[in-house]
Amino acid sequence: MNSADINHPKRQNLYLILCLIFVTNAIIAEVIGPKIFSLDKLIGHSVSSGWMQFNLSGGVIIWPVVFLTTDIINQFFGKKGVIKISLIAFVLLVFVFAAFFVASLLPPADFWLTLNNKDYDGNFFNPNNAFKFFLLQGMNIIIGSLTAFLTSQLVDAAVYHTIRVFTKEKYIWLRATGSTIISQFIDSFMILFIAFYFLGNWKLETVLQVGITQFMYKVLMAILLIPLIYIAHKWINKYLSI
Repeated sequence: MNSADINHPKRQNLYLILCLIFVTNAIIAEVIGPKIFSLDKLIGHSVSSGWMQFNLSGGVIIWPVVFLTTDIINQFFGKKGVIKISLIAFVLLVFVFAAFFVASLLPPADFWLTLNNKDYDGNFFNPNNAFKFFLLQGMNIIIGSLTAFLTSQLVDAAVYHTIRVFTKEKYIWLRATGSTIISQFIDSFMILFIAFYFLGNWKLETVLQVGITQFMYKVLMAILLIPLIYIAHKWINKYLSI
């Protein structure tokens, strides 16, 4: 079978599955992204030192799946395949946030407010306000996350293609890792600067701390994912009879 036959049922099924994985994880990562967690508290040991504080966005825990899926799509469907699914994911993210916004405007039922007006510690709060605050996130975060997502994906596709041409189809690990590192450097800082510095209330020091920490994590995950990339390529080649 010619691997370039995009209309072959196996290739169509593969692209559909990869797209579903990509879109699902991209949406989840964007929704949970505004929560900033402490790595020190997570592992029960302080790794922070002086100026460098290891605080990360909740979205980073699932972004490695997006990295891996993007690289696989780029390998088997090219730059156009990545750009296509990135644009689809961008539109769907806009739709998701629009749905959240509409839901936040709906008047809450009185019994719902009464039944859900205490947190796990027994403290009173307004569940409708909590719904708006955490689900809608804020327009600054939505603008920042959407801009960073689309920009980084387009950069990833272009860099992967450039390295692929330059290395003449050799060194899968180089184009996968190189494209991820460059694109995620942009993503890590763009969203923070737009959402929390220019449109928010973070100090530059905080933006740099969180941005550097997230970028370090993404570089580490890009390196750790190299074996999985080769395993995935081997399995897909076998599935496509390449």
